[in-house]
Amino acid sequence: ANKTPESLKHLVQQLIREKYYDVNLLHLGELLETNEQIAVKRETLRKWAHDIHHVKRAKRRRGRVHKRRERMDAPGLLLQMDGSTHRWFGDKKSCLIAIIDDANSNIHAEFFRSETTAGSFKVMRGMIEKYGLFKTLYVDRAGIFGGPKRCNFSQMQRACEELGIEIIYATSPQGKGRIERAFDTLQDRLIPELRMNNITDMAGANSYLQHVFIPQFWHKKIMVKSKSSITEFMPLPKHINLDDICIAKEYRKIRNDHTFSYGNKFYFIESPIKHSIANQKIEIRKAANSHFSAYFAGRRLRVSEVTEPIKASMEDIDIQKKLDVLALADKLGNVSEASRQTGISRDTIYRHRRLLKQGGIDALRRQETPNLRHKNRSPEELEKLVISFSLENPHLGQAQVSRQLNEHYATEISPAGVRNIWLREDMNTAALRVSKMQSQQVVAR
Repeated sequence: ANKTPESLKHLVQQLIREKYYDVNLLHLGELLETNEQIAVKRETLRKWAHDIHHVKRAKRRRGRVHKRRERMDAPGLLLQMDGSTHRWFGDKKSCLIAIIDDANSNIHAEFFRSETTAGSFKVMRGMIEKYGLFKTLYVDRAGIFGGPKRCNFSQMQRACEELGIEIIYATSPQGKGRIERAFDTLQDRLIPELRMNNITDMAGANSYLQHVFIPQFWHKKIMVKSKSSITEFMPLPKHINLDDICIAKEYRKIRNDHTFSYGNKFYFIESPIKHSIANQKIEIRKAANSHFSAYFAGRRLRVSEVTEPIKASMEDIDIQKKLDVLALADKLGNVSEASRQTGISRDTIYRHRRLLKQGGIDALRRQETPNLRHKNRSPEELEKLVISFSLENPHLGQAQVSRQLNEHYATEISPAGVRNIWLREDMNTAALRVSKMQSQQVVAR
C-alpha cells in the first residue's frame, strides 16, 4: 500500500539524467519539490539515483588532522577573503571573489574575469558599504593578495592600513577553512543553478548571485546565528571617502618645471599653485578604465599632456641639406662656387635642381637605384671580358691581367680598373677567383 508508483520512479530517474545530473541528493530533493512538485523521501531518492549509477558524491580530502578553530563571537571581528577561478558559467573560466564573516558566515561575492586588485577592492568595499568597517581581514599569503602572481598586494595592504583594518596571513589553506568550504558549497550549488537558468554571461551570473542565490539560499540555509548579538562592525566615518582609498595609487616625483612622467608620457600641472612643489611626490590614482587623476596634499590637480616636438628623420635632414645647397647656388649665382664651398659636385647640384623642378621636394628623397652605372665605370662588355679572363687565369695579378688584355684584345683598362671589377665581384684574391671558377664548373656540369 505504501509502495511508490513505478511511473514516478521512472519520471524522477529521467529528470536526473536530463536535467539534474550535476546536483547532490539534498539539492535534488529540494529542486524536485520546488520545480516539479514531486516529494520523495531522501532514502528512496538515494536508491533511485544509485540504480542508474548517478550520484554526486561529496569531496573527500585526506591529510593530516587540523585542530578545529571556534568561530569568532561577534560579526565584524574577522572576515576571510579569497578568490576561486573555475568554470562557473558558460565555456570560459572566471573568478569568484568572496568575503565571509567568520562569526555567522554572512557572505558578499562577485564574479570577475580574473583575480585582480580592482576586483578585491570592489568586494571588500561592498561589504563595508553594507555593514561598516570590520576589525581584521584573514587572507592566504599565496592567495589573491600575495605570492609572485599578485604584484599589486601593496595596494590592498595600503588600503587596509588607511581604513584601520588589520591583515592576518594564513599559513595553509586549512587556516582559512571558512572561505574554502564556502567555495565548495558555491561550486556544488551555484553552478547547477546557473546552468538550469541558462545564465552564460557575467552580468547575469552576478545578478542571480546577488539577488537570488545569496538571499534565498545562503542567508536561509548556510548563515548561522553568532554567539554575540552585538556587532563589531563600525559605521564608516564621514571624513573617509572609499573612492579615495579603494583605488590603485602610485607616486611620481615632480620636476623643477612642474612636470612629471607617467605611462611613458610627460604631464604638466596646470592648477595654480602659490609655491613651488618641485621635488615633491605627486599621487597618481588609476581607475579601472586606465584613466588616472593626480593629487597633491589631498587636492586634485588639473594636468595636461606635454607634447614633445617631433624629431626630424634622417631622410628629412638629408633633403634639407640638398635644399640648402641649392639655395646657396641660387644666392651666389654660381654653381661652381657653391660646389667648392659645400664639397658637393656640380653634377649633383645640377641633378638636384632638375629633380626639384620636375617633381618638387619629394623628388629629392633618396631613391634605390641599384642598376645606376657611374659615368666613369668601365663598359659592361669590358667588365664581362675581365671577369672571364681572370677566372681562366686565376693566378695572374691585376697588372698582368691588364697588360695581357690590352695586348691580346686591344682593350684599354688599367690595373686599378681590373681591381675595381674584382672588388665588385668579390674575386680580389687568387683563392677567391679559384673558388668562383670551381663553382661555375660545378654548375655547368
